[in-house]
Amino acid sequence: MNVMEENAKIRAEVLQSLEGLSDDELNKKITDENWTIGQVLEHLYLLEEAVVKSVSHALKNGSDGPVETKPVYLAADRSQKRKAPAYLVPDNEFKTLKEMKEKLSRSREKLLSVIAEAGEEALEKKSLPHPVFGPLNLKQWVEFVGQHEKRHLAQIEEIKEQLRSSKN
Repeated sequence: MNVMEENAKIRAEVLQSLEGLSDDELNKKITDENWTIGQVLEHLYLLEEAVVKSVSHALKNGSDGPVETKPVYLAADRSQKRKAPAYLVPDNEFKTLKEMKEKLSRSREKLLSVIAEAGEEALEKKSLPHPVFGPLNLKQWVEFVGQHEKRHLAQIEEIKEQLRSSKN
């Protein structure tokens, strides 16, 4: 399965996990420290938008040359807590499911467009630094988007479970 097929499968799982949630549930905070499901979705959108910008920039100005393949699948591991950089932290505004689905759809269209325009060879040849994994080629950056969503899919499921328990 290619990287974007895997990303599409993960995105479908994220969207499926939202089925039946009300906008109120999407915005319900379990604790002050934790994000709402809506904020998790906003974070996914912000990350994908940032990756699109970075990949576009790197295709024009990035370093050439091979970089070592990194285990980006580890991004899905939630046992290692990570603090999101400020530009990827969602706001506290009320979010609707419709709005978040539209944002995620737009950012995915942009990612698909950049990938199609670049082609496989350019994605493997150019690289950018990642704060955890070090230099990643752009293809691995695209893979990271999916693994990052997989990580947050687990978080969404945890929040849903907490919402269910708080109702009882």
